[in-house]
Amino acid sequence: ARGYLNDPEMTAEKFVSEARCDHLGSRLYRTGDFGRWLPDGQIEFLGRQDQQVKFRGYRIELGEIEAALGSHPAVAACA
Repeated sequence: ARGYLNDPEMTAEKFVSEARCDHLGSRLYRTGDFGRWLPDGQIEFLGRQDQQVKFRGYRIELGEIEAALGSHPAVAACA
């Protein structure tokens, strides 16, 4: 990917140079996932840096669900 169309700031935030890449000019995309390289070269998934989950192929922000539930008059509190 070249980046976000007409959004150089978002491109600079999400696409970063990585010295460990073998190809000249290689960049990595910041997905929001935490992981680490293992000694055998595999990457271990450790979690997310936000509250986003994927459900049946859809990305969902848990905070949006919490806000929607909290706005209902019958709900006193939710977390």
